[in-house]
This record gives sequence, C-alpha cells and structure tokens, in this order.
Amino acid sequence: MEVLLDVAELPRSTFFYHQARLLAPDPQTNLKAAVTSIFEKSQARYGHRRIHIELIREGWTIAKKTVLKLMRLLRLACKVRQKKRYNSYKGEQGVVAPNLLKRQFEADAPNQKWVTDVTEFSVGDKKLYLSPVMDLFDRQIISYAIGTSPNLELTNSSLRCALATLETGQQPLVHSDQGFQYQHTSWRLLLQNAGAVQSMSRKANCYDNAVMENFFGHLKEELFHRVRFLNTEALASALHEYIHWYNTERISTKLNGFSPSQYRANALAG
Repeated sequence: MEVLLDVAELPRSTFFYHQARLLAPDPQTNLKAAVTSIFEKSQARYGHRRIHIELIREGWTIAKKTVLKLMRLLRLACKVRQKKRYNSYKGEQGVVAPNLLKRQFEADAPNQKWVTDVTEFSVGDKKLYLSPVMDLFDRQIISYAIGTSPNLELTNSSLRCALATLETGQQPLVHSDQGFQYQHTSWRLLLQNAGAVQSMSRKANCYDNAVMENFFGHLKEELFHRVRFLNTEALASALHEYIHWYNTERISTKLNGFSPSQYRANALAG
C-alpha cells in the first residue's frame, strides 16, 4: 500500500478520504428510487418536467435541473416526438367553412371549442385510423372512433358521440382541417342539427389545428413507436388504454400539472 501511494504521489489521507466516500451510502438513494418509480409508472413517457411535478406532489423539495441530472445519470430518457401525419385533404369538395378558431386554442368552459382530425397507423400491410374529438377547455378527448378506413362513418361516429355529451344550450365551435370527411353534407348536417358552428383550417396549414397535431405526436411517440404491434386488434386495444390514461392520469404542464379530467373536476367544483 505504502509503495503504491508513493508511486502515485498520493497522500494517505486523500486515499482514505475517497475510499470512505465510495463505501458510504448514497444520500440520493431514495430520491433516485422515486424518480425511477414515477418514470416506470408513466411507461417511460414522462420527461423531467412532469417527473418534477410528481416529485413535488410527493413532498420532495427539488429543482427541475436536479431531476434532469438524475434522469441522465440513471439513463431514463423519453424519446423526442417524430412528426408524421395522415393528410385527408383531397382537393376542393363541397363548401369549405372559414377558419373561425384562428389558432385561439384556449376556452373558458367545457364544450365551447372542439378540435378534431384523423391520424393513420400502419401495422404490417394493414392500416388503422383514429378520429378523436378534443375539448380545448382541458384538452380532454371527449369521444373517438377507431376503424380500418378513414371514411365518413369513422368521423361522423366520433362527432355523434361528442354531440351526445352536450347539455342544453351548449353549441361548440367544431374545428377541423379541410379533409373530405369534414366537407361532406353528413358532417355539416350533424353540426347544424346540434346548433354547433363549423370551422376549418386554411388549406395545407397544420398549425391551424396545432393542438390536435400535438396530441397525435404524443400518442405516437408514447405508444405506437415504442411497441411492435402484431395486428390492428392489438393496436386498437392499446389505443383505448392510452386515451383513458391520457384523460385521467397523464399530467399536463399546461393544466397546472393536472390530467384533463382532474383539471375539469377542479374547475367545475370551484
């Protein structure tokens, strides 16, 4: 030992100091376990901001940068979203509604503003389509339809389910892109009969429906790109589970750290 210390020109006190540090228990053991637990519970979908919110709720006093540092140390990383969208626009058909939403993606109460769209999934040589309707008040998916074709029944079905939730006097603005489904007479009649107002994005402008695009991005990165689905039935089942989790558990920084259903319940209770 003495020879090695002499060769390394390392004082005995320094050697034993660092040896004691290596043998000492990690003071962040419990914190690391809490971070790992939250990350695993979210199925590796939470980044450091959401994990920080959960830690604060559990009683920890910690900075966001510390959470980020610990996640890097523990190699806990959620993937960056990839943007790829299904485009239902097929040229001018029927009557195109004006863009009444005008990127005003906030609402003061439920059922004032809805947004909708269709997204596509490929499973082997088959396709699956999802048509959700989102309430901009709390970003909750209030209805959705899943099918093997992006046909009129897919979009009309999700709209009918959403309209069925309305209370007397509620007449939401319903915003979509210029897809053929939303230009069809059947879609416009459903809105008209409910007293709802139609709004459409400008041609080839996905930013006019950015909140819906954002939801699709999260869904695909947090679910679809993480699992290899054997068939469309398995994917459909996973979509049901994800949307339930998204509505009831997935916290949002834009909703003060609450999930959509929690945010709505708190708002209505107040």
